[in-house]
Amino acid sequence: MGDKPLSQLLEKYAKRIVHYVPFEQEIIEDIKNVKSLSENEQKVLEGNKILKSIQPGDYVILLDEKGRELTSRSFAEFIEKKIQTIAKRIVFVIGGPYGFSDEVYTRANEKISLSKMTFTHEMVRLIFTEQLYRAMTILNGEPYHHE
Repeated sequence: MGDKPLSQLLEKYAKRIVHYVPFEQEIIEDIKNVKSLSENEQKVLEGNKILKSIQPGDYVILLDEKGRELTSRSFAEFIEKKIQTIAKRIVFVIGGPYGFSDEVYTRANEKISLSKMTFTHEMVRLIFTEQLYRAMTILNGEPYHHE
């Protein structure tokens, strides 16, 4: 991530999350020579990279503007239910600038939306990581979240 303050905040929340659950981020390398590729070609190439990083038993949740919107509390309940019922890795995926390929949508188990608005990848990583940390504090009755 190129923006140092964003990187520092992301690292701060990532370090906090591992206090509660295993957490790691994998950032897929950007597609090269995108100017010579159509939007669909970019989605397919990105999709292939995403699919290669997913293991067969992973439970895949796309962060997608067409997904279900949740409040912070309902996201915490969503996370709690997944942790209790999914035996393998739960993988959250952020798409490229044009969204996901059909193959990635087919592989996904669910879609959730952080917002109807569009954000940079860096901002989505930060917002999602903070929300995951917030969910963990809600589930543990800690005072981080206020309603």
